[in-house]
Amino acid sequence: MKNFNRRNFLKGGLATGLAAAATGAPKPAAASGTFGGYPNSMGVLVDFTRCVGCRSCEAACNKEQGLPAPDKPFDDLSVFEERENGQQRRTSERAYTVVNRYDQTDRKSGPVFRKFQCNHCNEPACLTSCFVNAYTKTPEGAVAYNSKVCVGCRTCMVACPFYVPAYSYSSVINPVVKKCVMCYDTRLKFGRPPACVEACPQEVMTFGHRDDLINLGHERIRNNPDKYVDHIYGEKEVGGTAWMYMSDVPFEQLGFNTNLGNEPIISYVKDFLTIVPMVLTIWPALFTGFYLLANRKKAGVGAEKPEPKQEEKKS
Repeated sequence: MKNFNRRNFLKGGLATGLAAAATGAPKPAAASGTFGGYPNSMGVLVDFTRCVGCRSCEAACNKEQGLPAPDKPFDDLSVFEERENGQQRRTSERAYTVVNRYDQTDRKSGPVFRKFQCNHCNEPACLTSCFVNAYTKTPEGAVAYNSKVCVGCRTCMVACPFYVPAYSYSSVINPVVKKCVMCYDTRLKFGRPPACVEACPQEVMTFGHRDDLINLGHERIRNNPDKYVDHIYGEKEVGGTAWMYMSDVPFEQLGFNTNLGNEPIISYVKDFLTIVPMVLTIWPALFTGFYLLANRKKAGVGAEKPEPKQEEKKS
């Protein structure tokens, strides 16, 4: 497998896609539909009642992950007015986390600010739908991504219930998916909290063992029943997530999908996703082929043609 790369894959992309659709690729434990994460995994509890929209978490993420500078500086709060097709800002290859503002007319303390990033599901749909196993659910709780294995089929983008994975269009022949990895390589695997958590001046986010965070959240709700909605979003949704949320405003008013149910998404779509690899593998392969062919022809334009050999005169 040392020489396995996207170029080799594209040569046999169609065959691989058909094989995956017909037989399905081997899956790790998380694909069983009953995995539910690791018992001692870490997580983050986000309390929206404390967030003031300072975007310190965005800046910390940008620095930790070595991402390019944003179009507007992090202290420019005009980004909260931005909309794309009527939608709030979403994560991208240049931003693994974003903060959005939700105006509330009947909220005395003003608007609610929601931090948005990968939720790191206990049983990730991105992982179970990926037929080359580019994703890994780590014991610490993060859903890690291996760009060296990824073939750019974007099945994970179809499967994710939160629409998190972002596709990088910077390179046609080297496609990668971009998303929050919970600072796994630089922090989480060493027992340290993600950079965004550590940088927050309002202590909006609490890092710890997931089970402890759930207990902490319910304790806050019991002690302040008039302050919080009686629900921790992410405790049970789609099988549970490592990132969980508390709010004093109904979650559907903050852009959360409250109709996901408690079963992992893969339980509903696993039959459909056996077909997706075939479809999504063919198209990247075809378009990449067109791209390479066009460039080859373009490179040939203007090239000097060898002069035809003159036939020797017979004596």
